[in-house]
Amino acid sequence: MAKAKIGILTGGGDCAGLNPAIKWAVKTAMDRRLETERGVQYEVLGIKNGWSGLMFEAGSDLNLDDYIMPLDEQKVRTWDRYGGTMLGTSRTNPYNPKNNQSRLVMDNIQKLGLDALIAIGGDDTLGVACKLAQDGVKVVGIPKTIDKDMVETDYTLGFETALNVITEEVDRLRTTAGSHRRIFVVETMGRHSGWLALEGGESCGAYIILIPECDFSIERVGELLLEGRKAGNLYEIVLVAEGAKPAGGEEFIRQEGVDGFGHKMLGGVGEFLAREIYKSTGMETRSVVLSHLQRGGAPCAFDRRMGRYFGIAAVDLIVNGDFGRMVAYRNGEITSCPMARVIGRTSYVDIQKHYDVERYNGRRAIFRNK
Repeated sequence: MAKAKIGILTGGGDCAGLNPAIKWAVKTAMDRRLETERGVQYEVLGIKNGWSGLMFEAGSDLNLDDYIMPLDEQKVRTWDRYGGTMLGTSRTNPYNPKNNQSRLVMDNIQKLGLDALIAIGGDDTLGVACKLAQDGVKVVGIPKTIDKDMVETDYTLGFETALNVITEEVDRLRTTAGSHRRIFVVETMGRHSGWLALEGGESCGAYIILIPECDFSIERVGELLLEGRKAGNLYEIVLVAEGAKPAGGEEFIRQEGVDGFGHKMLGGVGEFLAREIYKSTGMETRSVVLSHLQRGGAPCAFDRRMGRYFGIAAVDLIVNGDFGRMVAYRNGEITSCPMARVIGRTSYVDIQKHYDVERYNGRRAIFRNK
């Protein structure tokens, strides 16, 4: 029987759903019943800490255990119960123009004897995978990002669990908000796309939702909040994505510099908005930044199932020799598409369909008379 070796890594920000995907990729690759059918016996190596795990330098002091973790069905048996990633992750970019290490990555893939590679990540991680595919590496991708901002797929791992976190945390804030008749501004993640803030706000019943796709008027926010108080509201929840900005203003930067992929570190819009609301309305206002809480915790049932389906599909792509493709979920079905069609594009909220620019909230009309 032929033998082959698969590598698997997770890159970018961690989230729930990564471990289920790893587990089911391993279980599918090493399934004894499928070996005879496929005629191939697979070995699986976990690559530690994203792309940096393939950037080791050969030498007498090299300890491969720092970079590689052999995986089998028994080792990953319980992984789907846990959040984060057991393999570790990083935002390392082998193609960083300041220090291009892509050749080293390709050499190490060859040294490890990897016949195929599964990369689990967002636009940055899969962007590296796409370039490697163009350079001849046999690689497939699995989409993950709590922002759900990748095109060609209706779902990315981590999104639903992050929504649950937003809903749970806002539920906790309501008791103190109501007790003190306060406004709470809750800042979520969402650099360029507002899916997380919009659907999180809809789930938790936020009074106002502000997203990057629609610049907001501070005056209008104040008007809406005063309307709520006149209508009898004891308190209000304002949910704002980190990439949202006031009309005529710039996005808020919490820290100077960029990461390995050139991204600015956003944050601070929630605190700014809380100050402005107090100035314009006189109502006591507090801000809370959910930040990495949205990434943490055990995966919800949906992320466990999607991790399973994506992991199985990634191995199917390898078995069928369909490299350079990303697993996707579209119209209720698991499918795939070329990674090159995904990279560099963003799935934005269509404000004509999903957002009420007057109320600063999700649309209420689903069906309209023609």
